[in-house]
Amino acid sequence: MLSHVDENGQAHMVDVSVKDITLREAHAEGFISMSRLAFEQVIQNENKKGDVLGVARIAGIQGAKKCADLIPLCHPLALTKVAVDFEIDKAKTQIKITSYCKLAGKTGVEMEALTAVSVAALTLFDMCKAADPTMQIHGIQVTQKSGGKHGDWQRD
Repeated sequence: MLSHVDENGQAHMVDVSVKDITLREAHAEGFISMSRLAFEQVIQNENKKGDVLGVARIAGIQGAKKCADLIPLCHPLALTKVAVDFEIDKAKTQIKITSYCKLAGKTGVEMEALTAVSVAALTLFDMCKAADPTMQIHGIQVTQKSGGKHGDWQRD
């Protein structure tokens, strides 16, 4: 039986009250590809809207913190660490967005890590769309998680 569906087939929030508190961590990544012009504006900090990467980092952190407000059946979590970072790929005019979320709790933080990457990517798109409305956001995925009943996992 699916954990988010009750015996009548209705969606519901899973009761995690009896689960053990464990250290939970998750990493996620995603990419945004853009034109050379938009890319150069970002890396040279010449975008008219300001510090694109700085704003996207803060937006990603805020996104992780607001995950339960956005995803209907997610539990509100007391995150103890959220990090959002960027890797610049000049050859592909692409920015890799990575996130890391951590807490001691009863449920995992994969959704928060994914939300951090997604919101950071959307913020990059918003801030750069005047230079390139054809940007592409892609490859958003969990890359690693630890803690909980299912233990540690890492994408190959």
